[in-house]
Order: sequence, then structure tokens, then C-alpha cells
Amino acid sequence: MVALPNHTADGAVWFAKNSDREPGEAQAVDHLPQIHHHNARTLQCTYIEIPQTAHTNAVILSRPFWMWGAEIGANHHGVAIGNEAVWTKLPVAKSGLTGMDLLRLALERTASAREALEFITTFLQRYGQGGNCGYRHKNFRYHNSFIIADPHEAWVLETADTMWAAEKVRGIRSISNALSIGKEFDLIADEAYRLARRQGWCKASADFDFARCFGDAKYRKLSGALERSACTLKNLKQKNDKLEREDFFAALRDHNGLQPQDGWRMKMPCAHASWWPTRIAGQTTGAMVSRLHSTDQTHWLTGTSSPCLSIFKPLVLESDLIVTGATPGVGYDAESLFWRHEKLHRLVLRDYEVLKKIIDDTRMALEAGFVSSVETWRTASQCRKAWETHRQILPEWLRQVEQAAPLVGQLSRFKRFWVKQEKLDSKGRAN
Repeated sequence: MVALPNHTADGAVWFAKNSDREPGEAQAVDHLPQIHHHNARTLQCTYIEIPQTAHTNAVILSRPFWMWGAEIGANHHGVAIGNEAVWTKLPVAKSGLTGMDLLRLALERTASAREALEFITTFLQRYGQGGNCGYRHKNFRYHNSFIIADPHEAWVLETADTMWAAEKVRGIRSISNALSIGKEFDLIADEAYRLARRQGWCKASADFDFARCFGDAKYRKLSGALERSACTLKNLKQKNDKLEREDFFAALRDHNGLQPQDGWRMKMPCAHASWWPTRIAGQTTGAMVSRLHSTDQTHWLTGTSSPCLSIFKPLVLESDLIVTGATPGVGYDAESLFWRHEKLHRLVLRDYEVLKKIIDDTRMALEAGFVSSVETWRTASQCRKAWETHRQILPEWLRQVEQAAPLVGQLSRFKRFWVKQEKLDSKGRAN
């Protein structure tokens, strides 16, 4: 989601995204430096190799640990991008640049939202998009949509193979796992209309609607995309053009009136995976909120699953490099923030409403302290302290929750799903 200055209390552009992946698919947070001269002539992305550029920007990335590309990120020019999986009527190639590759490449190589949009559409035509994007669910392929923002403007870019349409944001905008640009687009691929007409998806230009022509209606319904994007829009529009940081935190934490185990579709912005086939890849494994202003930018990331149980911690790109802790990988490890938190998350799911309350006051007080200190000083040392403080407190929170957690009796299908997930991650750790 994104909100332009006419809708925010401080006149900044605000950007926010939850990254929904498979449970157990750890997400790493990287802060990478600006590089003025790359010696390598080529760059290995997730699946294909492309020419390397001489210069790359400083970036922060939240990415599935096994991918080169990223789900969310920002660069030192104040460009922030998030991507969403979308399903279309066009086939997905077995190889190519992933949507996450396109996102990272644009952050590393561009300096504005419009430049990033043009970069992604150019590389989409040049290299195509494709490749497996599943962790354990192999051959999980999809096309991609993006919100691209900088301190001055924002765009929604939606794709179907090499076809695309772009809409300039004029207020508040939210996207999810479905094409949403219809007749009101500002830019479009040259061939999009001609292809839609050849396929019989429209009869004339007056009948052309990008989402209707290229989108897959079945997957749009199965993904719960419309419900989630409507939920975030409703949350943001309630503030009457005075949106603040906490409103974006709250929107990413929202459960849309549901409990983690409820429903066969993923209707909540803060997603928890479940046993339904439509929800097994629906786990929020990372979240990011960015304040984009012409004078400064601050980014807030969880570095963990379940933002409803986590803490948004700061990263300031104009500071020295900020190490967010041990990089997580396959299965549990004792040191990484992601896996320490994931152990807590899975325990809380035994009785979400009761067990969440045990840590809520301390959790929110810590987050408020991080916000206050970084707004005052904006130093790398304060950022590093916030990330380490969260990591260090997790064993104590786990101890408190374990004392109150109910013994596992008769297992529901939801709980059995998480027992199975625990076995999978334990096996990964052993390997």
C-alpha cells in the first residue's frame, strides 16, 4: 500500500508491504553498500545471468533466504518497491527473471519511481519473467505486480508475461494477489491491446480492461486478494487524510476480524498459514514500512513472520552499514532473529488471543522506544541496538508464553498442519 503527501500527517509519501510466503521460508534482511565500480562483467540472478552494471545503489532488502531477488526493499535515493504474485491467462515461463529479481535490480540501478518503472518494463521485454518461486512447493510460478514509490510520486505496475499496464497513484492505493488496473491506466505495453483482441478477450479498444482481459478470475477469488486490498484501504481511509506511521503498522498487523485459523482463503493482511490448499503458502514472513521524504527516509522492518506478534525496527540508509543479525536459513537455528521469533509465533498459535496478550505491552513499548530514539538521532548504532534488543528478548518471551501455553490435547486440522510444519523445519535443521 502507498499514500501520497495529501493523505499523510507529515507530508511524506508512506509505503508499506507484507511479504506472504510459505511457512518456514525464512526471510533475510540485508543492508548492502553503494558500489561505484563492479569488476565482474556478469551478474547471476536467481536463475539467469545478465550483464552487470558498473555502479549500484545502497539498498535494504527483505528477501527469501534462498533467492537473489527480494520481496520488498528501498535504495538510498528514496525509492521503495514491493511486489505481489498475480495469476494471469498467459503461461509463466520456466526460467527468466523472477519478480523479486526485477525488484532488486531496479533498486540497485535506478534513482526514481518513474525510472524504476521504465527499468522493470524494459528488462521484462528483454529477459522475460519466470522460474520457480516456491520454497518447498516446487514449480510454483506466477507473474508479478508492483508498487513503486519515491518521495514525489508512486506507481502501480502490473504484468502478464511481457504485457504490462501502469497507473500513477493519485491518493491512497493498495494491491494484492490479483490484477487491479482496469480501463484507467496511464501507460501500457504496445502489444497489450492487440494481443487481447487476437485472443478474443476484448472486441474493441472501448471494451479493453487490462485486469479483466489478462487476469485469472479463478485465482483472484481463491487468493482472497480483493478482500485483503479492501481491508487495507478501509483501514487507511478511516484517518481522513492524516495518516501516520502507526496507521501503516496497524494495517499490516490487521486480521480483518478473523482468527489465524479462520477461513479457507487468505482474507487477512497479516497472514498465518493453514492446512487449506489455498493458504499453505500464505504466511507473512516479513513486513516493511517506509517514510519517503525529499530530505530523509526511514524504513521499518520486522525481519520476522507475523507482524501482529513482532516489532518494527529501524533501518536508515544514510547511516553506516547496519547488520541485522545472523542470516536465517533452512530450519531452526538458535541465533537468528527470524527463527527465534518463529518459535514464539508457533507457540502463540495454540491459543492466539490469550497468549498474545502476555507479550503485547512489552512489545509495543519497545517499538515505541525504537521510534522515538531513531526519530531523534537516526544513527546506525541505534538501529543495530533495536535489532539486537528484539533478538535478545525473545527467549524470555518464549519462557513466559510456555508457562501459560495449553498442553496440546486433541489436535484440530489447523494445529496438525503446524505440527507437520515443525517436523519439516526440524528435518531441514538436521540436514
